[in-house]
Amino acid sequence: MLSLKDHPFTVETFFENSLVLTYAVPMAELEKFIPECLELDVFKDKWAFLAVALVKTKKLRPKGFPEFTGNDFILIGYRVFVTFTNSKGKKMRGLYILKSQTNKKKMEFWGNIFTHYNYTTTDIKFIQKDGMVSVTSENSGLDIAVRTGDDNIPLPPGSPFSTWVEARRYAGPLPFTFTYNYKTKEVLIIEGVRQNWTPKPVEVLKDEIGFIQDKKLQGVVLANAFMVENVPYHWKKGRKEVWNR
Repeated sequence: MLSLKDHPFTVETFFENSLVLTYAVPMAELEKFIPECLELDVFKDKWAFLAVALVKTKKLRPKGFPEFTGNDFILIGYRVFVTFTNSKGKKMRGLYILKSQTNKKKMEFWGNIFTHYNYTTTDIKFIQKDGMVSVTSENSGLDIAVRTGDDNIPLPPGSPFSTWVEARRYAGPLPFTFTYNYKTKEVLIIEGVRQNWTPKPVEVLKDEIGFIQDKKLQGVVLANAFMVENVPYHWKKGRKEVWNR
């Protein structure tokens, strides 16, 4: 049976800015957060990854609706890099969402009708000025500052990656996002489609993440940070597959 929460139609928007910080976490620390149908997308048989995505959207609306019906939101997503092996044996890389936040009650309301992402509203400031980007939220314990525009930015200290090319594989967003219904054993697959996606490394000057602190994750290391700007984006209508392993 089709549920309204199962992404019943395509949604389009425009990413004015998308800043993603990805953290390497020992596998055992993240395994407990993902459902049985998914596997962690690991690196060197040791590291799993948690991404914090901070996005300024413009004109978010059902695909085909005129732009004036859209709304501008700031979205924050806390996602684990995972894989799902479908019924044909194909391994699909994607994300599993642990928590979603927004700056407007309107997005919380509609987002929780049409998705399983459990949006909550919080105070978010997203400021870009003079080669600097800051994202803060007093209520959510978020304080991030990055520097942009430098082609020689080094990888974060302690990153498990040796090059930015290697790090790019875990930059996100990945093509798919997965949701799981434990009762029906159904996996909901949402595919994202983007244009002109060219992530640029940024230097992280400050990264206080209340969500990570609250989860009491151990051994967390900042692995990479990328930003993209001015990208048309849409999410396809969700599709389901029964997981019967």
